[in-house]
Amino acid sequence: MLFLFAGAACFLACASPVPEGTPPAPPEVTGPRLRVLGTAQDGGFPHAACSCDRCELARSDPRTERLVASLALIAADGRVFVVDATPDIRRQLDRLRDVKPGDGRVDRAPLDGVFLTHAHLGHYTGLGFLGFEAIHAQETPLYATSRMVDFLSMNGPWSQLVDLRNVVPVKLTPGEPLVLDEGLSVTAVSVPHRDEFTDTVGYLFAGPRQRIFYVPDTDGWQHWETPLVEWLEQQGVDVAIVDGTFFSMDELPGRDVSAIGHPLVVDTIERLGERVAGGSLRVFFTHFNHSNPVLDADGERRRQIEAAGFAVLDDGLELPL
Repeated sequence: MLFLFAGAACFLACASPVPEGTPPAPPEVTGPRLRVLGTAQDGGFPHAACSCDRCELARSDPRTERLVASLALIAADGRVFVVDATPDIRRQLDRLRDVKPGDGRVDRAPLDGVFLTHAHLGHYTGLGFLGFEAIHAQETPLYATSRMVDFLSMNGPWSQLVDLRNVVPVKLTPGEPLVLDEGLSVTAVSVPHRDEFTDTVGYLFAGPRQRIFYVPDTDGWQHWETPLVEWLEQQGVDVAIVDGTFFSMDELPGRDVSAIGHPLVVDTIERLGERVAGGSLRVFFTHFNHSNPVLDADGERRRQIEAAGFAVLDDGLELPL
């Protein structure tokens, strides 16, 4: 099951007569769920300072724009957690107004928690907006590995967030589930990546309806100790949302594949194609670099991955847990 979040646009559309023959709107997702807040690589889409045709189109047509990769975890009781605090966090908070509407003034507790994957630009720098100069949040739980917590606590300006208790760090142990509600848990999963300042994790979300694994950044699958297919089977994963930064080596002429630091989309399709074709696993790609041809909705590469049973993750999509 998957649904698109329409927000205010849906309200306006629903207030007008529905033309005859219009397909019915998808049913509202209830219970615990994930909402996609962004799907672009750290530089955004359109990418910072890029004038390529794809980025120029995204500037002229907001429908093709994508915010930096992030998820919201919405619990059955209305609590809202985000995975990664991106440079687009202001707009991403706006996309949660239906579940966190506010009371006409600055909300000092707009989130019930933040989960971090690692210390690269697109994944934690939005924390600054929780600080004194902006939201001045009050004791927002910040879930991260011990190494990530230590990095933030010992380096400014992030240490000020801790000192002022804008955030309260909670150290996660990879492999140990954090229970958020009856039947709802989040488990950090260590993954190999370019770890200059901290380690890197993905997250396994386990709910009453399905188990979803989210890994926006990882080194190529050949660097995993346990083969990807085997690991997904061991964990009982129903849906995998994986690093799709680059499509293939055609996108990166002259580069050494071993130095890229991301799995290629074509490699993921080769490794998981059998399980996807068999219907036991659904796979979405995310964290797209602006050079990735799957961003072209009507392009050959998009048709190629969809023909193989895979999908491009879109901003606004909701997945039940």
